[in-house]
Amino acid sequence: MTETLPGVEKARFVSAMFSRIARRYDLMNGLMTLGMHHAWRRVAARQTIASPDGPALDLATGTGDLALELAEVHPHRVVIAADFSLGMLTEAREKLRGLAQARRVRLMAGDALALPFGPRTFACVTSAFLLRNLADLEEGLREMKRVSRPGGRVVALEITQMRAPGFATLFRFYFHHVVPWVGHLIGGDREAYTYLPQSVERFVTPAELATLMEKVGLRGVTYRRLGLGTVTVHTGIA
Repeated sequence: MTETLPGVEKARFVSAMFSRIARRYDLMNGLMTLGMHHAWRRVAARQTIASPDGPALDLATGTGDLALELAEVHPHRVVIAADFSLGMLTEAREKLRGLAQARRVRLMAGDALALPFGPRTFACVTSAFLLRNLADLEEGLREMKRVSRPGGRVVALEITQMRAPGFATLFRFYFHHVVPWVGHLIGGDREAYTYLPQSVERFVTPAELATLMEKVGLRGVTYRRLGLGTVTVHTGIA
């Protein structure tokens, strides 16, 4: 599907898709992960604890869950929560309304491939389920590195292909057949939840992503697999 689209067209496709599913995004995340996505985001947020002073940036913030985790972990930081899907930002704005920690979260529209910030602006940069949707993965990583302060943490949470013997086949059936059906039934968008497993299959391995992070200049890159290997948290130092 999107692997044949030019960069600009893929960006439009992805933005429109996420805006379509925004209202049911949290519900579908909870169903697909049995609620574990909150714990995974918490792990990602805690990887930024050793970052220097300064604001935090959460890219592809969606409905704001990782931005809120960052605000919990860093009660002294302002968190910029950016997304290029206006539908997602609308849902995030509703979620954040009235939450105490949300007073330090600033929502804004922004493209991960052309961030509207100067170099060395942020103490940490995070993303959850962003990278496999980028038209240019390496450029996206370069942008994350560019806007990070020296010593800042760059953290990416991504869905990965399960490799556990005995579980991989079951997971693949669930991901390729059950998830699109549930996405059609609950989310009202079979195309979006068919794209999801396809994008995971096309994505680089955790080891390959670590190599790309090092290529753009991040140091001390590590990764940790969670959820029986269905998701991976990568961390690098700017």
